[in-house]
Formats: sequence, C-alpha cells, structure tokens
Amino acid sequence: MDGCIKKKITCFLPYSTSGNIEGTVRELRAYDEIGDIFVLHENAPEVVLPGDCRLLTTGFLQQTQTLKAIASHIQTPYTLLYLQSLPLQVGAYAIERMLKVISDTRAGMLYTDSYKIKEGVMQAHPVIDYQAGSLRDDFDFGSLLLYRSDAFQNAVAEMDVDYQAAALYDLRLKVSKTSRLFHLQELLYTELETDNRQSGEKLFDYVDPKNRQSQIEMEQACTRYLKDIHAWLKPEFTPVEFSGNDFPVEASVVIPVRNRERTIEDAVRSVLIQETHFPFNLIVVDNHSTDRTTAILKEMAATDSRLIHVIPGRNDLGIGGCWNEAVMHPQCGKFAIQLDSDDLYMDKNVIQTIVNAFYEQNCAMVVGTYQMVNVKLEEIPPGIIDHREWTPDNGRNNALRINGLGAPRAFYTPVLREIKVPNTSYGEDYAVGLAISRNYRIGRIYTPLYLCRRWDDNSDASLDIHKLNMHNYYKDKIRTIELLARI
Repeated sequence: MDGCIKKKITCFLPYSTSGNIEGTVRELRAYDEIGDIFVLHENAPEVVLPGDCRLLTTGFLQQTQTLKAIASHIQTPYTLLYLQSLPLQVGAYAIERMLKVISDTRAGMLYTDSYKIKEGVMQAHPVIDYQAGSLRDDFDFGSLLLYRSDAFQNAVAEMDVDYQAAALYDLRLKVSKTSRLFHLQELLYTELETDNRQSGEKLFDYVDPKNRQSQIEMEQACTRYLKDIHAWLKPEFTPVEFSGNDFPVEASVVIPVRNRERTIEDAVRSVLIQETHFPFNLIVVDNHSTDRTTAILKEMAATDSRLIHVIPGRNDLGIGGCWNEAVMHPQCGKFAIQLDSDDLYMDKNVIQTIVNAFYEQNCAMVVGTYQMVNVKLEEIPPGIIDHREWTPDNGRNNALRINGLGAPRAFYTPVLREIKVPNTSYGEDYAVGLAISRNYRIGRIYTPLYLCRRWDDNSDASLDIHKLNMHNYYKDKIRTIELLARI
C-alpha cells in the first residue's frame, strides 16, 4: 500500500440491531482504507447508529432505488457491499488483500471464500468461479462484495426498471458485460449461516409460489441481458415430422436404476398399469445393482414381456449413460418417457397424456407437472411443481437462468438419439433440455403426472458444500456451452 493511506472504499450495509452493527463497523474500521460507512434503513427515526456511521434512508438492497441511492453517495474508487445484517468478522489483512487483487485484475467485482458458523461450528464455505453461463439468480457470491466504483455506477446508471427484488441480480449482469467478476479462493471473512436447511430442501425455492413475483423480475432482467449479448432466441421453432419412423412401439418409459430395492417395484407397477391406445414398453437400465433390485426386476420381467431389463455391458455409466443405453436400444419406442426409480405415476393415463401432447403441440420434448411427497407418499411443501415460469414465448431463454426444466420429461426419440445425453449423474437432463430448446418447441402439461418422492436416499438430498459446488459448477458449464452456441 502507499505510504500515505487514502480512503479507498465506501461501505454499505443493511441495518441490524445495534449490537450486531457495532461489531461489524468495528471490524471495518480496523482498516485505514475504509472511508464512509453507510447504514441502509427505510425508517430513519427508529435507527440508532454507531457515531462514525452515516444513515442512508432507503429500501432493501434488492431494490433499484436503493442501488441508485448508493451510487450517488460513492466518493471512493471502490465500493464494498455487505449483504447480511448479522455480525461480520473480517480476516487479518483481508481488506488490503481484496483491494490489491481487484486492482491487479481490474475486475468489476471481487468475491471470496469465507467461513460460516453453523450451529456453533466454524466451517469453510468455498464458492465457485463465475463463468459466462453463471446466469442463475441464486449464484452464491458470499455476502461481502467489493466493486470497482466506476463499474458499479455505470451499471446502475443503465437501470431503467424499478425492480423490487431483482436489482442486485441485474447489477451483476450489467457489470459482467464489461468487467470480470473475479473469485479469490481465499477465506477472508466469517459470518453466521442463516439457512440451515439441507441442500435437497433448497432445490425448489425458485418454483415456490410465494417467490413467483420476484422470479418474474429475475426473468425480466435475464431476458434483457440475453438480448444485450445477442443470445436471446425468438419464439420460432423447427417443425417436428412424426411420420415415417419405424419403431417397435409408440412409447417407451425409461427408468435408470441402481440399488433401489425399496422403490423400484412401485415405479415399475405404476408403468405397467398404464392404459393407452397404442403399444408401449418399459426399458429399465439396471446399472449393476448390488442389492435386491436386479432380482426384483428379473422376477417382474418374467411375468410381463413389456418390461425390458437391461444390464449394461460396461461399468462407467452415469444416469445419462444409462439413458443412452435405453434410447439406442432396438426396442425403444418413438417417444422416450422418463420416470425415476423412486417415483411413480399418478394414475393410469400418464403415458397417453404425454404422447397426445407431442402431437397436439408439435414438440420434440414434453415437460410435465409433479407432486412432492415423502417416502410415505404424503404431500410435502411446496406441493405441486408445475414450472409455470416456462412460457411459449420466453421459456427457452428463461431456461438459462433457472436450475431445472421440470419433470417428468419425455423426448421424441430421433432427436434424443442425435443429441445424446451427457454421461453424468447430475444435470444431464438439464443439458438435453437446453440443447433441444435451442431449435425445437418444448411442450408443457400443467396437470400432475407423477409423485416425486423426497427421502434420505435421493442423490441430492443432503450434499456437502464441495459436492454442491461441483454440481453447480457443472450446470453453469452447461449454460456456458449453450450460451456460446446461441450467440
């Protein structure tokens, strides 16, 4: 640092109880580089602040008016936002380190890893690198964000929508158009973990009806961004020709499975009781189960020829690889319909309903609606997941922001055989959906088709931070591939 320290950072943080905010301010004041510290509050008369803070009467950080107010009060080259109201503990020399890195890299925004205190235990909380496809609005930057002030102010100056929930999301999209969002993989601060739910309980926040209005705003911001970078697609689709294909049956249900002795029989029976106007079969790809799953399937296949029990000849297949085994199988039908090994169809009309949708909507993929249940098949929050955020005009663009496309999924087999499913066990369905949506219409069914069973054996029920980061990074990579293809 220079021998003569100049104030380089203006800080902004939301108001909290006096004890919390005093501790955070004391941490920040330990650095000579910190200039003004503004506390944000919408009801000024009730606020008691430490003597060396300034009050900025405004709304929440997620609101456009708040970011415009912040931009007008910046007098330093850098701007620090703290997003939490809980006490912040800044690491040794952390502010100096952040300043040096953001200066060296000329990043528009810098974010770092941190420690979280969860149930009284301090744990490392690493985050992941931002990439072109990191468009989801729930990307985890942590709570301490350092901006280059000119990048911050220029982005805010572009804001012409009065967001109530999407302003911070819009801000980082705008900053990312002209500057790098740089991840410093160093644990530079400590804060409390406020969301103690397991990973599987957080998966469906973006489709919870209570979050619908904020999701509409997020979609609006993302759509504007995609148009700015020439990645937005008009609602114009390649027609699907369903005639002239020689398939043994009209439809095949596909179930990849490994070690699901508790649930596989229920799943299979829910398929075999289906009533249709055409022949169908069920292809179960048994990925070398080591429990009773294989025996159960052999017994069931012996009593119903529609059940095709496939054990792959190789041992390196994920869920996506098992799907390819089924789709390329000579007994696969014209339409391939998904069912997970621990779920089951709602009634006897699911297959017929899905196939009808292909012809009625002229689409290469159909996404349905499902009901969340526990292992006893009792409904659990958020209940019915219908993914109504998918619209005919903008669904395939908004798909780059959300973290999934819904289920059950069904595919026109010739298209799926051409694209093929990535050989992974997470995000493979999302990758296929994005690739198909680039050219073809995706049809929708808004009545529930199957019961999605959430229980401890779900693959995403309780992931540690490293596994969760790996999954999120891969999904962001999928988005990056698709974004570049569309541009």
